[in-house]
Amino acid sequence: AIGIIYAARIIGAAGYGVFSYALNLAGLFTIFSDIGVSSILTREAAKSASWRTRTQYLSTAFFIKICLLILSIALVIFVAPFFTRIKEAIPLLSVIAFLLAFDSLRDFGFAFVRALEKMQVEAAIKIFTNLAIVALGFLALFISATGRSFTIGYTLGSGLGLVAIIWALKSQFSKIFTNFRKELISPLVSSAWPFALFGLLGGLMINTDMIMLGWFRPAQDLGFYAAAYKPVQLFWIFPTLLASSFFPILSRLANKNNEKFRLIFEKALAVVFLVGLPLVAGGLVLSHDFIKVLYGREYLPAIPVFRILLFTVLLVFPGTLIGNAVFSFDKQKKLIGYFLLGALGNVFFNFLLIPIWGISGAAI
Repeated sequence: AIGIIYAARIIGAAGYGVFSYALNLAGLFTIFSDIGVSSILTREAAKSASWRTRTQYLSTAFFIKICLLILSIALVIFVAPFFTRIKEAIPLLSVIAFLLAFDSLRDFGFAFVRALEKMQVEAAIKIFTNLAIVALGFLALFISATGRSFTIGYTLGSGLGLVAIIWALKSQFSKIFTNFRKELISPLVSSAWPFALFGLLGGLMINTDMIMLGWFRPAQDLGFYAAAYKPVQLFWIFPTLLASSFFPILSRLANKNNEKFRLIFEKALAVVFLVGLPLVAGGLVLSHDFIKVLYGREYLPAIPVFRILLFTVLLVFPGTLIGNAVFSFDKQKKLIGYFLLGALGNVFFNFLLIPIWGISGAAI
């Protein structure tokens, strides 16, 4: 958060808009870089009592992951440039492709760590990674106050985080070739295919706002929208962390002790609402000062967008927990229709409202 906000101040709304646009465009082309393999790895490894079986799942899922990442990087570098009207974003795409690959591989390592219920390892590496991103991002901006320079610093920091998770799991990764089992590919992919759809639809939900704004509005407006969106995304981290922490426990209890499952799930929902409701109320009251302090006067046009997007907290906070609960029962296919409705609705209303209300229309 510190690094992004500082960069937004230094490179200005237009420069920050180009950076955010390139990140979202690349994100749309890397939505198949996981297809749910990481989540399947967490679930199956958490259920297995055998250490050998766990490492076999890790090795097989890793090779699937690598193949998907190679395809995703190629799409970002060679195909994504044909889908943008913001030409300043094109030079950033090759760097951002590797940034997203580093992030994706690090999250894959975290998926195995969660299965072992060693969240302290994940926490330590996340802290280290973000410190590295801030330090190298600041250094890059000191050397050259441009969006490309900041992107390079950000990517190097993310790469250090990947090195850290590989080091933490070095005993497992040292046997990554010998533990590979081709017979596990089919069940992993079979379980994961609904997540390929979720990835596509989720990518549409998250990334299409910026991409469609890029068709209708100038880079400066993209910067205002990204500035409003970033704090709200940071708020979303809370339910994501809570859901990830509870997921291995819920996976073990699902269909085995549903009463205990229900009690734990209801307590988790209560916690997210206790945090979410005052967060929205406080954000609405303090939005003007909040944006002004974070970004400076240049970004005051972002305030209406920030106020609108705050209401997503009341949807995302419980929605994240509900999604993981459904996944614990292996009923994720039931969610596909609802994800499709949301994703297509987002595209439709963007086409309808952006020409009328600009960035506020995208937020609505």
